[in-house]
Amino acid sequence: MTTNNRANFGSKLGVILASAGSAVGLGNIWRFPYMTGEHGGAAFILVYLGCVLLFGAPIMMAEFLIGRRSQSNTARAYQKLAPGTPWRWVGRMGVLAGFLILSYYSVVAGWTLEYICAAGLGHFADKAPADFVNFYNSFVGHPWLPVVWAAVFLLITHLIVVKGVEKGIERSSKLMMPLLFILLLILAICSVLLPGAGQGIEFLLKPDFSKVDSNVLLSAMGQAFFSLSLGMGCLCTYASYFKPDTNLPKTAFSVAIIDTSVAILAGFIIFPAAFAVGIQPDQGPGLLFVTLPNVFQQAFGGVPFIAALLAVMFYILLALAALTSTISLHEVVTAYLHEEFNLTRSKAARLVTGGCLVLGMLCSLSLGLGKDYTLFGMTLFDLFDFVTAKLMLPLGGLFIALFTGWFLNKKIVREELTNRGTLHLRIYGLIIFLLKFVAPIGIAFVFINELKLL
Repeated sequence: MTTNNRANFGSKLGVILASAGSAVGLGNIWRFPYMTGEHGGAAFILVYLGCVLLFGAPIMMAEFLIGRRSQSNTARAYQKLAPGTPWRWVGRMGVLAGFLILSYYSVVAGWTLEYICAAGLGHFADKAPADFVNFYNSFVGHPWLPVVWAAVFLLITHLIVVKGVEKGIERSSKLMMPLLFILLLILAICSVLLPGAGQGIEFLLKPDFSKVDSNVLLSAMGQAFFSLSLGMGCLCTYASYFKPDTNLPKTAFSVAIIDTSVAILAGFIIFPAAFAVGIQPDQGPGLLFVTLPNVFQQAFGGVPFIAALLAVMFYILLALAALTSTISLHEVVTAYLHEEFNLTRSKAARLVTGGCLVLGMLCSLSLGLGKDYTLFGMTLFDLFDFVTAKLMLPLGGLFIALFTGWFLNKKIVREELTNRGTLHLRIYGLIIFLLKFVAPIGIAFVFINELKLL
């Protein structure tokens, strides 16, 4: 293994929490519940769990072993393991994907700060459903307020990343991830105790397999892929900070379990509360910022203080989930600039923050003042989302599986997954089979489905 003075995570707990923080994001608390609502509840969850095991966890292990073996940023990793080959572009694509995602993701993350303030100041009290729609549209279309919140969110991210791996990323993960779970549990308990919440719990736990079709399967595969943050360089970069004795398979399964637990707990917050007030939980992207404020108001409006407190807690939860993701996205690009261009970590981080702020401002304005200016029929915000989520990430995951399953020397793969023979890995052959055949085929179908070619 290559040796250098590269920073490392200080503890095994830090490794798991930082990696899980990279995976946990708005997709767990927003995308997973509304997709579950659209695709039949518990049946979708079971299919999703199968997809995590069949191709999510194996690709995560592949990213981990590439990062730790190379001890480099995600761009240089492929250059080290496959010198003089076009595989280097896989890592570079991951860096670019991380930069683009951070640019528009920080805009949505900034919305959570506005909603924390609005809920805390009582702006959601005694509002009709139409008022929440108007509030959302007015805020998103505001010429400068969303930009300010995005800048604040990027600044918080910057201050953590610039402190380094152990003092910044690891320390913040050890604080934020437990707090995130505490908030999840409190909100879930409050939700399931509501009168009429039983229908939502049944929807979440009782599978209706009659709703399972090819579309549900492909949607679950896509959700598993995006929820685990595969193909964007985050996990590869974090793994380059792993110590030699880190158990990669165990870490991958731990991250997958934590990531899925967050998504399911989010379901226990949203579905019981939504059914209790007669609102269907299949409201799509508007679920977090339009539907849920209405749900909190209707469910707990009899005690305004409780309604406001729970709403504030929920949007703090969203902010924490978003922050753990923006930190990992920022680190992907910061590590690349720091190592490839010999910049100080501080200067590299400033360049990333500044660049993302400019692109984030343009993405935010494209939802308001600039919504009439489009490229390929999409606003800049939608274009960034489409290019990264539906093109770059699936391709990145596909190439990672092919690189590890077919190209990389199997001696290297075995050494990394077994820590040079010190771990007994009975499922080694299964992992290689999944990386060679199951994961590439599955990702190819997701890719085709996302592009509406199937």
